[in-house]
Amino acid sequence: MLLLALDTATPATTVALHDGASVVAVSSQVDARRHGELLLPAVDRVLADAGLKLSSVTAVVAGTGPGPYTGLRVGLMTADTFGLALGVPVHGLCTLDALAYEVAHSGLGGPFVVATDARRKEVYWARYADARTRVSGPAVDRPADIAAEVAGLPAVGAGALLYPDTFPDARGPEHVSAAALASLAAERLRAGDDLPPPRPLYLRRPDAQVPKNYKVVTPK
Repeated sequence: MLLLALDTATPATTVALHDGASVVAVSSQVDARRHGELLLPAVDRVLADAGLKLSSVTAVVAGTGPGPYTGLRVGLMTADTFGLALGVPVHGLCTLDALAYEVAHSGLGGPFVVATDARRKEVYWARYADARTRVSGPAVDRPADIAAEVAGLPAVGAGALLYPDTFPDARGPEHVSAAALASLAAERLRAGDDLPPPRPLYLRRPDAQVPKNYKVVTPK
């Protein structure tokens, strides 16, 4: 197995390679406005670091969000393109699940919350019993509206760090790493689990809207 993992659902553009036993290369850069510019160079970089060719990849996994429309679609469209070009399966995994999986290595047990920044003074969030078990979500809400649901729970992610009144026990990592995404996907594939397709979790409509009323122009 050589699994190519990528995620653009958070401000991080992150890519990793996993050989079925461990992560062999990873690249992450944080810039919320440059996912499209950074992603392909990051793929080239991890392949070069691992001394491998793109043709060696046997599967692709992409973070499905939730995340902003523009950034999220960059990763998912790129993953689909690689899958078609290489003739390999493309899987999806919830970005919040990968962040939850990552905290297992920090000593945080459970239960806990993962929250990323959804902008508009909102967070994308989910609750976890442990690093591998999501018990609710994902959802998008204003932090104050979920304060009672998350009270007393430690929280991980940039969304939690932004709102200390709701998440007083907030900690890093702020953004997902494709290393965690790849490791979680590899673990589930080894166990024989069916991974979901790479379908985006937008949770809300994009900012751009088609105008409802057009101005009528009549010929003179």
